[in-house]
Amino acid sequence: MDYLPDNNSRYKDVAYWDERYTTEQCYDWLGGFAKFQHILEKFVKKEDSILILGCGNSSMSGDMYSAGYHTITNIDYSSVCIRTMSARYSHCPGMTWHQMDVRQLSFPDSSFDVILEKATLDAIMVNEKTPWEVSPQTACSIHQALTEISRCLKPGGRFVSVTFAQPFFRKRLYARTEYKWSIKHQSYGEGFEYFVYVMTKGETLSPEDAALEKKLLKGTESPPTRITTITNDDKEDFLSNIDL
Repeated sequence: MDYLPDNNSRYKDVAYWDERYTTEQCYDWLGGFAKFQHILEKFVKKEDSILILGCGNSSMSGDMYSAGYHTITNIDYSSVCIRTMSARYSHCPGMTWHQMDVRQLSFPDSSFDVILEKATLDAIMVNEKTPWEVSPQTACSIHQALTEISRCLKPGGRFVSVTFAQPFFRKRLYARTEYKWSIKHQSYGEGFEYFVYVMTKGETLSPEDAALEKKLLKGTESPPTRITTITNDDKEDFLSNIDL
């Protein structure tokens, strides 16, 4: 099967993913766990309860389990994915799998120490061609997801977001007082750069990020004079078609 869809909008279609996961064994967006493990270890403890959003058929959950993270809950909105991955890792006690939409999590408040996503939010934004004209529908979906993520984090918990999106663009989504978190970021990769954002629940935005939120609310922020263009080595092309 050719896993590349004819139109990038199909990445938002659960039927596309169900069909893909029927035959595809594994695909790791933005590189495997080993690529950013050195960063994750600074913010995630082995005993933490972890929720992975949009787990897909990535080996990340299994690799993290092998590295000593044994309390991992995985969700994806594809039932085919969840059924396949649950069977694949049935030998891992403490690893659970649930079909669920990131915009409507069915977990109680303050359920997790860490919530982790890798390219899941990027996929939600797949139809957006410019960060300056995000559609109301996509903006609503992202806000719903981030609100749910904040709700499900314990006090002091961390939301870890792994993405190709540069800080100028991604902080525009994360810098909101109502989410009740601070924002830090690091990067990884050679020749091209991916970013790891860490939002800590219960901490306040930095003065810089608070000023960004204020500008966004007023609609006064100006486009950057220069944003570095990166070369993306992912076989999938939707990541290079949006600049978010």
